[in-house]
Amino acid sequence: MSTLRISGVSKSFDGHPVLQDVHLTVNSGSLVALLGPSGSGKTTLLRLLCGFERADAGTIEIGGARVAGESLHLPAEQRRIGYVPQEGALFPHLSVAGNIVFGLPRTQRRAQHRMAELLELVGLPQSYANRAPHQLSGGQQQRVALARALAPSPGLVMLDEPFSSLDAALRLETREAVARALAAAGATAVLVTHDQAEALSLGHEVAVLWRGRLVQQAPPQTLYRRPVTRELAAFVGEAVLLPGRVAGGAAHCALGALPLADGIRHESGDVDVMLRPEQIDVLPPAAAGDGTLDALVREVTFQGQDAALTLELAGMPTTLRARVPGYRTPRPGERVRIAVGGEVSVYPR
Repeated sequence: MSTLRISGVSKSFDGHPVLQDVHLTVNSGSLVALLGPSGSGKTTLLRLLCGFERADAGTIEIGGARVAGESLHLPAEQRRIGYVPQEGALFPHLSVAGNIVFGLPRTQRRAQHRMAELLELVGLPQSYANRAPHQLSGGQQQRVALARALAPSPGLVMLDEPFSSLDAALRLETREAVARALAAAGATAVLVTHDQAEALSLGHEVAVLWRGRLVQQAPPQTLYRRPVTRELAAFVGEAVLLPGRVAGGAAHCALGALPLADGIRHESGDVDVMLRPEQIDVLPPAAAGDGTLDALVREVTFQGQDAALTLELAGMPTTLRARVPGYRTPRPGERVRIAVGGEVSVYPR
């Protein structure tokens, strides 16, 4: 497979900038999740990569070969990109085998080139080759769409929100199967999604588009723990933001003196302190000790495996969100003790 490099890509429609100076690298054999809210430019960037649209500025290289740049726009069919759309888009009049080999040369289509290998790669029995698409579940159809994309041995695989139409249980099963298939094929892939959990669980790296700009590209844990802006912190998961001050190498706020995350070097001064709700450990009232604080449970949202709490700190006009395992869910009106674990990020005020 091939390395993808995007350098300084910009695109406008009717004078309205949609992408601005985007730089992105996807190393050979890795999967990068392209994450962003609606209107951030994800679909436009995908269309530029596939060759469906022409960039206004910048260059795109796949496997060291330039496919877009000044006075250059290689047609989509010459870019060796495999594409998996949102709902599979299988041809209803063709069998599973017919769909998989559709993009191959005629001789390979007749020989059903690599059919057994591709079905095994995406976790489907060889007996499915003669089935019609309507005889498959939604998740199975997405696996066939992936096999079709991998059949010509493309340099790059693009997945355009391929799990959005599936129910929760099938979505998890299908994305795990797709991730295994891409890894087994050694594919270089870009997953376009607005689902944070999907991006964090599948991507070797996550690249976030925000208002047409690529604001951060990092491994999932780094992105979640050290987002570069407070807006990004609130978008990727749920963030607790408290006013505070950096002094003596720690962040001081209503929750006490908290250690800064690795790699954060911040001069003393006023900041917003960011931590995640799961960092707030909710303890029984009797669990007094150094570093614990009194709090009142104001609201509870039970979600099965866990619960979201709104807490009010005793003697302070400060409310914050915490998350606890479902079996330890307190009731509204209960008094609890809280402690903070882990490190925090800070943003200048």
